[in-house]
Amino acid sequence: MNYFRKKPIQLHQSTNSSSLQKTLGGFDLTMLGVGAIIGTGIFVLTGVAAATHAGPALILSFILAGLSCVFAALCYAEFASTVPAAGSAYAYSYTAFGEIIAWIMGWTLILEYGFASSAVASGWSGYFQGLLAGFNLHLPKAISSAYNPSQGTYIDLPAIFAVFAITVLLIQGVEKSARLNTIMVIIKLSVVLLFIVVGVGYVKPDNWTPFMPFGFSGVATGAATVFFAYIGFDAVSTAAEEVRNPKKNMPIGIVFSLLICTVFYIVVSAILTGIVPYTELNVKDPVAFALNYIQQDWAAGLVSVGAITGITTVLLVMMYGQTRLLYAMSRDGLLPKVMSKVNPKTKVPTLNTWITAGIVAFFSGVVPLGKLAELTNIGTLFAFILVSIGIIVLRKTQPNLRRGFRVPFVPVIPGLAVLFCGYLALQLPKTTWISFVVWLSIGLVIYFSYGRKRSKLNENEEKQELPAASNK
Repeated sequence: MNYFRKKPIQLHQSTNSSSLQKTLGGFDLTMLGVGAIIGTGIFVLTGVAAATHAGPALILSFILAGLSCVFAALCYAEFASTVPAAGSAYAYSYTAFGEIIAWIMGWTLILEYGFASSAVASGWSGYFQGLLAGFNLHLPKAISSAYNPSQGTYIDLPAIFAVFAITVLLIQGVEKSARLNTIMVIIKLSVVLLFIVVGVGYVKPDNWTPFMPFGFSGVATGAATVFFAYIGFDAVSTAAEEVRNPKKNMPIGIVFSLLICTVFYIVVSAILTGIVPYTELNVKDPVAFALNYIQQDWAAGLVSVGAITGITTVLLVMMYGQTRLLYAMSRDGLLPKVMSKVNPKTKVPTLNTWITAGIVAFFSGVVPLGKLAELTNIGTLFAFILVSIGIIVLRKTQPNLRRGFRVPFVPVIPGLAVLFCGYLALQLPKTTWISFVVWLSIGLVIYFSYGRKRSKLNENEEKQELPAASNK
């Protein structure tokens, strides 16, 4: 049996006449990207990264993490314009490397999108409860956070509520989801701009000294931490089959959304550490905390509302990406067929979406946020590395392929993506690596026991072998 059989691009294009509805344009994709990127990272992780890892050099951490993503984003843009199919890096790997590598990539993306969605839902719960506390309303401790009996918490009920609320929206159809996402993105960008306008006048350059209190190793660890803030632009590529002109619009959505968010991150981190001494930023709501610190409580309240809105859009896009990934893998026969059944009215894989909701709700309800973020990071970095290598491979194996967008300076740019992402992956804890290896092992067991036999490519091979055998 050939485990490295490749899915031809022509076959991707023939399945592209799927029952998913083509309604998205370049602006929609850019808004999806911004919706997925600006959220937990800017509203939650900036403070922890500054206080415990990078200090004022958090700016450099964001630049380092951003460079890793820019190089990888260019590779995603070329693949997305060449293989415009649902499934993102999974579909690209099927074309560049073959089935077993595609399965490993798909299984890794299930980890990325699933745990990212759970982590974001957990962060949403924290901000939501903070907003309630402002009105002197408090949930019972037992249902306020993930499972930790020593602290009296057993389940994060608000996180579970957020997941199912987003699911109800997703099953209405991609056009309605994208429209609401755009509205929420405009709200959260307005809030970030408000922070910049209000905060810039309170910046004290003395707070930037010492600039690099933990050395460059602190900057690198900070980059690995805030890398979570950039996760999301790759989810844009899962929308390929619902885009009107993917060869043109996919690169626009991926690259533009990443560049917009990188600029915002650098400016916000500079103002944040300029307003508040970095030693005081180890809080769960650093942006609102900074505004309270300078006694701009009215703006802090608006930021809290904007943070909830921003985190909601991240959850929306991440769960959307997970459902389209499962749809693509199911259509190829590697997962049960039920995952690719589409509602004829809404053009949405409805049952798939509810299954995703159940899994995400479980993990967001019982697993602590820190563990979820680490597992998400390693899954994403692995995906970025494999996609970047795939560009080099496809340039060698299919040099004449029509590409809507071409990565410049190949193999230098993909090589830099591999180096940057590999370096950040090595900064993650040993326990995260062990968990990742266990996850991949479980995935391989599922592939060899289920996917390889039911793969559509395997079925095609068997059909071709039968006539050949009968002619002998």
